[in-house]
Amino acid sequence: MTDDDARTAASELLTLEEAAAVLRTPVATLRYWRHLGVGPDGFRLGHRVVYRREDVDRWVAEQQQAQSPRR
Repeated sequence: MTDDDARTAASELLTLEEAAAVLRTPVATLRYWRHLGVGPDGFRLGHRVVYRREDVDRWVAEQQQAQSPRR
């Protein structure tokens, strides 16, 4: 992995606070969703919980699709 690849991968990681801002939800709600296992996939990186931006975007798309009327 080159330095540019490492920087790109790291820039696509969102902190708990950043993911909550993207989802426009309180941090406590995102923590609760993680506890229940119903929110976007997050993982521990050291002592912090982080989210991949693509996982957050995929989860939002899944929620939208689940709410769309079946035709």
